[in-house]
Amino acid sequence: MPESSIVSRLAPEEFIRAQVKAELRKRMRGLRKTVPVSACETRSAAILSRLLSLDVFANPKSVALFWPILVRHEVDLRRLDTSLRARGIRVAYPAIVPETNVMTFRYAEDPLHLDDQGYGFLEPPLSAVEAKALDVIVVPALAVDPAGQRIGYGAGYYDRTLPNYAPPAVTIAVAYDWQLVSEVPVTEGDIAVAWVVTDARTLRV
Repeated sequence: MPESSIVSRLAPEEFIRAQVKAELRKRMRGLRKTVPVSACETRSAAILSRLLSLDVFANPKSVALFWPILVRHEVDLRRLDTSLRARGIRVAYPAIVPETNVMTFRYAEDPLHLDDQGYGFLEPPLSAVEAKALDVIVVPALAVDPAGQRIGYGAGYYDRTLPNYAPPAVTIAVAYDWQLVSEVPVTEGDIAVAWVVTDARTLRV
């Protein structure tokens, strides 16, 4: 159902919050596209360094990442994938089940096997082993606030899936520091993350 149709059926306060989120999402998508690729690479490297300094990355057995959509200038975690695999840590990625439109995390034994299944991002094949439990989940964000509330692309996949893993999985939203806003409007079904990591700061919610 189109986002505009859903918004029109909401109560007044919920309607306003949804409208603000939609506008913030649109603004952040536009702003991120204007950031030079070199700046994204530098900021992504700083985010990677901050992630690896967290205690939760000291000895995890399994970690879920997301493969960056580079044309959208997303945070690039590919070097984190390499680093984790070198330590024998299993790495999972989000995958959408077409029949149910439900997102799960599946282990990618080789990132070269990730493919676009029609949802606009690279994911493991549905034949890949599903991760039943995870130690850490790194989550993308267009905007995020110090309370761990985030804005994604609007499909709600992470909000519906994270409760299946966390806790005990530790959830971490990553974003460029300018994507950290004072407050993200909270709407029904929103799930906050436990940590926020940018290129300039690390916040525990």
